[in-house]
Formats: sequence, C-alpha cells, structure tokens
Amino acid sequence: MARGGRHGRGAGVVTGGPSRYDASELRSPGRQATRLNSPNPLWGSNGVAFGPDGRLYVAQFLAGKISAVDPATGDVEVVVPMDSPVESPDDLAFGADGSMYIADLVPGRVWRRGPEGEYSLVSEEVQVPNGITCVGDRLFVNEMKMNGRLLELFPDGGDPVVLTDGLAFGNAMQLGPDGCLYYPHMISRQVWRIPPDGGVPEVVAEDVHDPVAVRFDLGGVLHVLSRGPEGIVTRVDLHGTGTRSLVTSGVTGLDNAAFDAENRMFVSSFASGGITELEPDGRTRPIVPRGLDGPYGVTIDLGGRVYAADHYRLARPDHPDESGSGDVATEILQPFFHGITADGELLHTTSQFGTVQTYDPATGTTRLRANGLNQPQGIATRADGALVVAETGAGRVLAIDATDTVAVLAEGLDHPVDVTFDAEQRCYVSDDRRGAVLRLDEDGEAVPVAENLGAPQGLAFHAGELFTVDTEHRRLWSISPTTGTARVEAESLPVGLPPGTAPRSTPALFTHQLPGLAHRFAGLAAAPDGSLLLSANGEGTVVRLSPVRGDA
Repeated sequence: MARGGRHGRGAGVVTGGPSRYDASELRSPGRQATRLNSPNPLWGSNGVAFGPDGRLYVAQFLAGKISAVDPATGDVEVVVPMDSPVESPDDLAFGADGSMYIADLVPGRVWRRGPEGEYSLVSEEVQVPNGITCVGDRLFVNEMKMNGRLLELFPDGGDPVVLTDGLAFGNAMQLGPDGCLYYPHMISRQVWRIPPDGGVPEVVAEDVHDPVAVRFDLGGVLHVLSRGPEGIVTRVDLHGTGTRSLVTSGVTGLDNAAFDAENRMFVSSFASGGITELEPDGRTRPIVPRGLDGPYGVTIDLGGRVYAADHYRLARPDHPDESGSGDVATEILQPFFHGITADGELLHTTSQFGTVQTYDPATGTTRLRANGLNQPQGIATRADGALVVAETGAGRVLAIDATDTVAVLAEGLDHPVDVTFDAEQRCYVSDDRRGAVLRLDEDGEAVPVAENLGAPQGLAFHAGELFTVDTEHRRLWSISPTTGTARVEAESLPVGLPPGTAPRSTPALFTHQLPGLAHRFAGLAAAPDGSLLLSANGEGTVVRLSPVRGDA
C-alpha cells in the first residue's frame, strides 16, 4: 500500500496517497496546497474479524463499507463497497461455511454475504444491531440501546429467539472457553455472560472502564476494551481469582479486537480508524495508519493551532501523534462534533446531539451554551461576542449571547450549512440545497449574493472576498460580496462522496439515538496570512491552501 507524503508536490497540486477518493489531485493556479495530515485508508474502524483467507475484515460504520486488511503488509481492499445493500456496518462475524454476517446498525438489519459474494437479508427485526458472533452454524446478535436484547437469528428462516433483554447498550461479544456468550453493558460498565441455549444471565465483571468489546485470546484470557481516550484494555483472569490487569494502549476510542493464529492482538478505533497491533505490555505497532474520520468544521486560533471537528473528537491535524500511527493528536473525545470556530483561546463547537458548547483547551472545561437544536452545523463569532449558528435541520440562523439566550436571526431557509462575517459584520450563510450564498439583512431577510454554486457548504471571509466549498462540483469558489461575481479558486477538491455514490437517508430511530451519520460537512476557515484551511472529507485530511507568492 502506498504511503502518502505530508506535503504537496509543486504549486497548486496535492499528491500522494492512500486516498479513499479516486481523484486525489487538487488543483489551484493561485495557491499552494499542502496536506496537514495523511489520508485515512479506513474511514473509522469498528468490528473486526479474521476471515477464512487469513485477512482481517474491518467494518467501517461511517464509510458504509467493509475492507479486508493483510496483517503482514497493511494492504487494504474494499470487499463490501459503499453501494452495496449494507448501509452502516458496525460489526461482523464469519460462519462455519465462510459466510460473513454483518450487523447493519442504522436501518436495523442483519445481512449474510455468502462465500461467492451474494447478499441475503437475515433479519430486519433487530433494533440497532451491533454485537454479532457465530458459534459454529449458529448466529447471535445484540442491540446497542437501553433495554436491548440478545437474540439468536436463523439465516435459513425462523423467528428470532430472545435469550435475554435489559442490556444497557450491548456491543461486541464472543463465546468464552466455558461455552457461554460474553457481552458488555456499555452504560453500566459491566460484562455479562449467558449460555447460548438460554438461561439466567450472570454478571462476571463490574466497574470496568467504559467497556465496548469483550474478546478472548487463545489462552482463554478475557480482554475488555474501553472506548475512552486512553485506549485502556482490561484483562480479567476468569480461571482463578478474577484478578485484573490494565494496559493503556494510547489508541483513542478503541472499538473492537481480534486475535490471529499466533495470538497476536489487533485493535480498531471508531475515533480514528486504522488497525493497530497491541502487544501484551502495551506497545503498539501500526498495521494500517489511523487518521481523521471526517473532518467537518475546521478553525485556527490566535496561536496558529489548527483544530478539526472530527465527528467523535476535536483533533489537531497540524500535530501528528507521537506513536507514529499516522493519527493526529486528539484534543477531546466526544460525539458528535461538526462545527467549530476559535474565539481567542476558546473553541466554540456544534454537535449533532443538538448542542452548542464552549471548550477551553487551557482548563479542559466545557460550557453548554444551547441544546435541543436541530442539526446545528456551521458556527461563527460576532464582534459583540455572540455565537451565530446555522441550524441546518430547522432552516434557521440563530444567535446565542453571553447569557446563553438564543435568538432567531433568520428562518425559512432551505438548508443553511455555514455562516461567516465580513469586515462590516454583515452575516453570510451558505445553503447547499439552494446552491447559494446569502446575506442576512437586519430584518432577517436572506438576500442572495451568488447562486448556481452547486452545493456550497464551508464558508469563510478574507480580504474583501467570500470563499465557499462546493461539494457537488468539488470546487472552491471566490465571491465578491458587492457584485456577486464568482470565480473558481480551486477544483478537484477531495470532498464529499466518491463519484457515482448516492447519499443515503438517516432513519428516524438512528437520528434520535445516534444523530449525524448522513450530515457530512466540508468546512472552511481563513487564516490571518491569507491561507485557507479546507476539510477534505473525501479523503480524511485538512488541506492548507496558501497564496502563491505575489498573490497574497
């Protein structure tokens, strides 16, 4: 697998790989393009399992695809593509005949992919299916929700059998050496077990650090993975006294693990993707580099530090992780960040949970500014200190003052995505469904400044010009606020979905419980030196577009 460089080659071109976007060259005649981080080969990594061919299969929930990884070389091959019947694979398991069973979390389906690549629907009666495992020819799945169920499913037909309910968010599970199914309760911080033929469930471990997956090595030792920022793995001795030992991997947002025939442990990360080999003493070796899951909003503070809202975390794409994993530094782990703006030493963020927050990196503290909003995305700070937010799902633009009072600046918009201000503090908003950039007048009227821009999302202002990211035509537009004249500033941007891939809707159940999957957002920010920071969410990078000398 080719390893991409961190910098572009030649003025106005970004090269290198691997990029999950087929057209990986960005062109801009007046700007030098530089990646701040390498493209991400795995758009998040969730459930993992070794297949009959010895490769490690990786479910990528955010990408809607499954890839196979060669542990020896790190080569990645897409096996279940984005246009397959599977929408959001979160976990997978292999049956005795080599069939792959897939928990498709968002629509609530369980699929079988046969050895020849054919798909068949096993069940659509499981709500938020996540943990899935095979015991010979038998198939078990659990639900990631409060009062979730653990069920046996029958691929050849038959009604599901409920083994137990009352799960506090189930997740990755496995058959233990004693013949019982072991599974975590993510919310109550417990590990439980139950015989696969049914019976009374039993708690086997309590007060486990944020358990997200349970896995047994070849010696029968229970490993419980933590979804927290430290990457903790708890080993539990079930054969003797039940003593525990902790290993801190440093892999933020662990999701799942698999052991190979040599008892080597490979772990995945929902927060940054990649595949990492984890040694018993906590040392790590990257197999597939980690990176950004998005990114979405991007900003730069007064000290020149770049931050990206990366769905599950705030990340520092200009600051590589010291482990050599290819990942970027994590500032804070928390879902579901989409919008971000720097304000002095503070960071203001929006989340697909419907919140607006202010985060202080110096103290690590967070202040809630608003909640209950409908898909808030772009955010900017007004000169008077108020936060102005594009409430995308409600078609509104809001202002939040110093007392956290929320006021409506404009409503009745189609799909506002981002906001920015010019030097006179006039507010502009991008609308990617209308294909326009609008100016908000004092009476709340939205006046078109430029139209026919495709799908404008990220919006920034610098030196008398507006800039917006068009994710439909993969262009960066420069717009005159006074005349509305628009010109193409850059093209072939690695943003949005790959060509020919249709966007999928988000079912109501998922929108309520885990919002944000379908609301992709390519952010844009202007730096004081005239460079633009682009969220290249088609490949998982932040790209700096710097004016070529003489054009600044």
